[in-house]
Amino acid sequence: MDRAPLWLLYLNVLIIATCGLVYELVAGTLASYLLGDSVTQFSLVIGVYLSALGVGAWLSQYIETRLARAFIEIELALALIGGFSTPLMFVAFPYLDWFHLLLFGSVILIGILVGLELPLLMRILKEHLDFNELISRVLAFDYLGALFASLLFPILLVPRLGLTRTAILFGLLNAAVGLWGTYLLRPLLSSKGLEGLRGRAMLVIGLLVIGFIKADSLTTLAEENTLGGMIVYADSSPYQRIAVTQGDRGFQLYLNGHLQFNSVDEYRYHESLVHPLMSVCPDARNVLVLGGGDGLAVRELLRYAEIESITLVDLDPAMTRLATQFPPLVSLNQKSLTDPRVHVLNQDAFIWAKEQASQGKPKFDAVVIDFPDPGSYSIGKLYTTFFYQSLRRCLSPGAGVAIQCTSPLVAPQSYWCILHTLRRSGFDVTPYHAAVPTFGVWGFALARANNVDEPNDLAEQSENAKEISAWTLPPRLSVEMTGLRFLNDSTMRSLFDLPADQQPQEVSPNRLNDQILVRLYDLEWGGRG
Repeated sequence: MDRAPLWLLYLNVLIIATCGLVYELVAGTLASYLLGDSVTQFSLVIGVYLSALGVGAWLSQYIETRLARAFIEIELALALIGGFSTPLMFVAFPYLDWFHLLLFGSVILIGILVGLELPLLMRILKEHLDFNELISRVLAFDYLGALFASLLFPILLVPRLGLTRTAILFGLLNAAVGLWGTYLLRPLLSSKGLEGLRGRAMLVIGLLVIGFIKADSLTTLAEENTLGGMIVYADSSPYQRIAVTQGDRGFQLYLNGHLQFNSVDEYRYHESLVHPLMSVCPDARNVLVLGGGDGLAVRELLRYAEIESITLVDLDPAMTRLATQFPPLVSLNQKSLTDPRVHVLNQDAFIWAKEQASQGKPKFDAVVIDFPDPGSYSIGKLYTTFFYQSLRRCLSPGAGVAIQCTSPLVAPQSYWCILHTLRRSGFDVTPYHAAVPTFGVWGFALARANNVDEPNDLAEQSENAKEISAWTLPPRLSVEMTGLRFLNDSTMRSLFDLPADQQPQEVSPNRLNDQILVRLYDLEWGGRG
């Protein structure tokens, strides 16, 4: 072979290295999307995949003849298995109790096939290069391919194509390498069966092209099976998968497969999140909302004419765009995010709060925190002492904070961990709860910054709830009740009456370097869908 075909073979190395890492990233992301706890899932996927690579490399020694044909057959097998693994697992997820076996079985199989590729290609090249040149060039292109994959995956592939199309696209690349190999490696291939090999390559490419074209239908089918409703809106952003399903009585918002609200009863949740806070912050003029990109908490705040400014900090512009452009949600949030008093910032709340605290920016009189549950470490950082201490420095004197804290009934240790973390961060904390039919008993906390170095014991702080027996809705709201559907004076008082099975528990606080909350949440909610 002359020099040009050698460089084409190096290009093959680059492509197959990129494909191999993309399959690994897709599997890790898919596992996180469906099973939660991104650190655990990525760690398991990476470990299993790398082990499978080693198995594949070891098995390559047993392929002693017809190396070029074996390489092409492996490319075609990898194209089919890697390309269609993601849509298959999406569709199978709701039906298989042994989904973990399917997931890691596919990771092992893909890893073995990828592990076979380079040793075979290096053995094909060894007749044309000395050993040192062979190793250095092949490994250089292999690592360069890994770099391409790591850059393309989060920046371009997932945001633009989604997981299903990404997997199928790289399956197409593997199949193209296989078909290309029937010409590039033609001197090493027997004429017998060559046309059949090229025909199989074309068939694989055809199937993958059809899959790529029908990817939206495959994804919709998979999500409808998983989420249990008809998909009426779906979008993949650099941060998350957004899906809206339509049911018999309303619509539901899912982020990365986790239900955020049901339009039928979301008012119970959002009224409970906002109005107790406003009853203890009657003079609030400058209000901060963290998370809550759906605009529903902002809707409740806009009932107060005295509020002059609401700053909403939500990471994902795709979410706030949905809240202003998706008609059912625009109707539900009453166009809250387009109100002139509302200022939307699409930033990471963790970084934003740290910068605000260090720069001495304008202080907030009340804060509503409506983050998703701490099911991953990327979200768990928003429930740490570090974050709450940064937030505390953004508050004006007497300011209050309302936080959603998962279910104190289903996940009591997670719930009280959040409250202990607030206390350790310098807040006096009052627990409360509300019944939301879609979610069951849901927990919240009211927090006020204290002026002492050592906070009171959390059990003592929970006694503050007794004082709330005299609380009513804020007078400026309760005069007309401005459309409230759940809260009245007696209902709001009842929120702070915790039954015996929701009393304080001793749990360590959640710290940035030791996110115990994520582990507790996974243990308590695991297996509950």
